[in-house]
Amino acid sequence: MAREPLIRVTAMPADTNPYGGVFGGWLMSQMALGAGSLASREGQGKAVVVSATDFAFPGAMQVGDELSVYCEIANTGNTSLTITAEAIARERNGVAETRVAQGTFKFVLLDEDDRPRAVAERWA
Repeated sequence: MAREPLIRVTAMPADTNPYGGVFGGWLMSQMALGAGSLASREGQGKAVVVSATDFAFPGAMQVGDELSVYCEIANTGNTSLTITAEAIARERNGVAETRVAQGTFKFVLLDEDDRPRAVAERWA
């Protein structure tokens, strides 16, 4: 089964570090957006990130490359979802792909009063 990215975006000049490569912080933010989308959808409501861990940046990407972020739920707690994220770059004018980042995000589900709420039965 082919997996679908939660985020797909092109790296722009404003997304670079002082050395001209794509900034790792930008990669982390795109991964957080993708993981947050999955957490909100699967948690059926508001979800906020409470930790981000285990980041690695095994590859590099350039301005113009397309970034795809893939996420999956790795674990659930009483009020939380732990989501792994993988960032894959595809060269702008070709098909070559490189894993450029990976990491783990933990989200807590919140109710309408911004208090932690239980994860739905299907995840518990």
